[in-house]
Amino acid sequence: MTKIDKDTLKKQSYTVPCSRQFRDAAIKLAQLKKCNVADLARSVTLMVPLSSIENYPDPGGPARNDRETVILKSGMSEGKPWRRKPRLQVRMASGFAVETIRKALALAMALEDGEMTINVRSQQDQIEDSQKKTDQEALLRDADAALRKTHEDHEHLQNLVKSLYFEPLPGGVTTYDQALYVLGFAPESDPDARDVRQRFRRLATVYHPDGKNGCHQRMSQLNAAMELLR
Repeated sequence: MTKIDKDTLKKQSYTVPCSRQFRDAAIKLAQLKKCNVADLARSVTLMVPLSSIENYPDPGGPARNDRETVILKSGMSEGKPWRRKPRLQVRMASGFAVETIRKALALAMALEDGEMTINVRSQQDQIEDSQKKTDQEALLRDADAALRKTHEDHEHLQNLVKSLYFEPLPGGVTTYDQALYVLGFAPESDPDARDVRQRFRRLATVYHPDGKNGCHQRMSQLNAAMELLR
């Protein structure tokens, strides 16, 4: 085992000053979880990024009037009472600041009270979830674009059908306005020769008697309208 590994495993005894209320709450939680206070702090430092612990509010030390009386057990003053700050004795890996351990214990109590939660999923799982969300958003965008295109195509088809369909005139095509109607131009419009030829070819493709939707009457009126507009 390398020296670095030994240093990493070395434990240290920390004296963590805190209020009596905080100390009692930490001890009570440890008893509830059937462990000691150090186990609570270790669990948080293992599961929570150190940066998140450091950013958590520090409960701080005890107030000036928050003191406890203990009886000294050794030394020249053995047996005498001593007023001191409330504290917790925590033995865990070396290298932590006292404030960090206090914050970790505060986090443990906040988790127990349901005041906050921790996402313990792996970074890879979070990356995969993010990718899935991105893929889903892309699919939704594609679906939305496809729906818009379908709607536009439908409107285009409707307009095309309107421009191709006409009811045959009972008396045939004899006037300029009737020719415009048969070829699908707006009343009183003045289409140029190129537009007239293009419209005639399109309609002739639909209504030619040899086609699937052929109509001799409509084809005859198309020819008549073409002659008039020409």
